[in-house]
This record gives sequence, C-alpha cells and structure tokens, in this order.
Amino acid sequence: MFQPLPIFVGLRYSLAREHSFFVSFITWISLLGVAVGVAALITVLSVMNGFETELRTRLLSVSAHATISAQGAPIPDWRERLVQLKGAQGLVGAAPFLDTDAMFSKGAAMSGAVLRGVDPSLEPQVSAIGESMREGRLVDLQPGLDRIILGRSLADQLQARVGDAVTVMIAGGSAPAPRLQQFEVTGIFEVGLQEHDSTLALVHWRDAAALRDLAGPTGIRLRFSDVLEAPRLAHAAVGRLGAGVQVRDWTQENEAYFRAIRIEKTMMGLILMLIVAVAVFNIVATLVMVVTDKRTDIAILRTLGLSPRGVLGVFMTQGLLIGWVGTAIGVALGLALALNVGVIVPLLESTFGFHIMDPDVYYIASIPSETHAHDVIFIALAALVLTFLATIYPSLRAAHTAPAEALRYE
Repeated sequence: MFQPLPIFVGLRYSLAREHSFFVSFITWISLLGVAVGVAALITVLSVMNGFETELRTRLLSVSAHATISAQGAPIPDWRERLVQLKGAQGLVGAAPFLDTDAMFSKGAAMSGAVLRGVDPSLEPQVSAIGESMREGRLVDLQPGLDRIILGRSLADQLQARVGDAVTVMIAGGSAPAPRLQQFEVTGIFEVGLQEHDSTLALVHWRDAAALRDLAGPTGIRLRFSDVLEAPRLAHAAVGRLGAGVQVRDWTQENEAYFRAIRIEKTMMGLILMLIVAVAVFNIVATLVMVVTDKRTDIAILRTLGLSPRGVLGVFMTQGLLIGWVGTAIGVALGLALALNVGVIVPLLESTFGFHIMDPDVYYIASIPSETHAHDVIFIALAALVLTFLATIYPSLRAAHTAPAEALRYE
C-alpha cells in the first residue's frame, strides 16, 4: 500500500470488480461519454478550422490582403506610390486596380457584377487569378483592345463563351445617360467561390479608366508574406505614402464571412459540449450510488482514523479517474480522427457509396481539417474542469457520513 491513503483507496474502489453490474455499467458509460464528447469536439472544430482556412484561401485568391485608395479619387501617380512601397515589411507584391459596379448583357441575358480594371503584368503579384483561368490567359488583356475576362458563373448567366461580345453598362456619373461599351470575351476564370465567380469581370485598367473617364486607377492592392499579419503590416506600409490615402485590409473587407464562421464555431462547440455535460452528470450519479453502496466502508475508515478530508479525497480520486481517463481517450481518438479526415472520409464514401460533399453541388469536394493545439488544450482542460466539479457533491456527501449512523444496523 502506498501513500497518500485516500488516493490508494480511491484507486482500489475504481479498479475493484465488486461493484454491482449497474454501477459498473454507469461508470463505463460515463467514461465513454467523456471520451466521445471530447473526440467529437476536437474533430468538428478541426474540420471547421479547415473550412475557415479554405474559405480564406479562396477569398484571397482574387482579393488582395489590403487595398490602398484615395477615397474614390484616381491615383495618377500610382507608379511612384509603388516605388515608395518597395521595401515595406512583409510586402511581396502591389498592383493597381479600378473597381466599378456595372450591368452586363448579352442578348436577352443580363447580370450585375463588378468590373475590375487590372494590370496583367502586376496582377499575379497580388492574386492567384492567373492560376484560376479555365480558358484564355490573363495577359490577353491589352489596353485599347476592349477585352474582358468573366467569372465562370457570370459567363454561364450571360451564356457567354470565349469570342463572344458582351455589353457593359455603367452609370454616367454627372452625365444623364449611362455609358455603354462592348467587350470581347477572351477568357473565363473559376476560383471556386460564388462571391467571385458570379460577380467579377476583369479588363485592363486603362480600358476601365477610359470607360469611367478617369486619369488612373482608383487604388493599389497589396499582398504580404503572412496573411494573418497583413492588417498590421498594411497600416505600417501606408505610413510610407503620407496623408491623403486610406487602407482597408482583408479582415474588414470580408468581416461578415468570418464573423459568421466564428459564431458558428462557438455555437457548435457549446452544443457538442453538452455531450460532455451528460457524461459529467453520469459521473455524479455513479459516485452518488458508490457512496451509498460504500457507507459501511466509509464508517470503518472513519473509525480507523481517516479524516473527513481523507474520505473526500477517496471519492474525488474515483471520479477524477473516470473523467481524466475519458478525456485522455477522447483526445487521442479526436486527434486520430482529425489528422486522418482525408483518409477516413474517402474510405467511408467508397464503402457506403455516397458523397458527403458532392462535387456536382459543392466547389469543395473534400472535407478539410486543420487541428490547432490551443483548441485541443482548451477542450481537454474544459473536460477536466467539468469532471472535477462533478466529483465535489458526491465526495462532500461521503465526507459527511456519520460512522455511528452508518454502522447502526450492521
């Protein structure tokens, strides 16, 4: 026998086989409940992290990490601005742009979208649009030739193909009549995100400026080596340009998307934590039944000199063993599932003959997973704290057992 005595007795009670079948069954159910809850939390949050990263990657494949503008006014000296930005911390690319809300039409088909003027030679520095081309090339956009590249969904809405002509209409500004210009479709891109594929068209920035009668692009798009540090780095880079310009980063441009994901992750975590909560209630019920079953043992231990605090330690040890073993199993199982989602999901799909993410319906055909250490640590600590709290009431009840009362009828 080893010391301290309460831990020794608690372990003996936990590992002994003299429990009634019902008590043992509830004990195992409690342990498995904690394990399943922890594993489910780790797996689901890892998958949601993967979807968040996938969404961010697709959003930023066309959008820049930050944009610099002169409050809607053109920036005719944008080339000098690019020179000033060179050498800024973390900056890997900068390119001009000009965005305009426009109406596109081809025959009877019409659709609204954003007409973006870009510089084909500089655009690859700030976006992956060139890698997303399904037909044509980005360099086909040459000034003065009135060429346009459409998103896949926008092209489908207009029933436009490479070589077709589409009409672009924008508001006339101070002029009473809208401005119309016909462009030839020279390419189609697809980034796998409806936000871009159905609402974006690209032209050379000079053609966009001519259509709006502006002297230059209206902004500069920036890309940094670390997307998560982009907000801080963008504000530092703008300091090189002096007054008269403003900066917006990707977290501001896509704030609604990522706020929705954060809320969804929080609510999903709370819902799945209910599985752990049910297991915690089972631990309470198990310990209450064990305390009732061991009243005689408690009385004998008290008469042999074990203090109420020692009795408290005996039953807290038993409850913590259930919770901590369940948490350890859950963490191991959750990591095994989260780190192998790419193998497990295709195996399930091939075995049962169905697609969780049907490629004909969803742009993302596979389920991504990204496990964060801080998520795993938080889940494990939360489970440990809950199981610790579950042991307090039954243990206090055992500690207040009166030896004389327990032994009266023995």
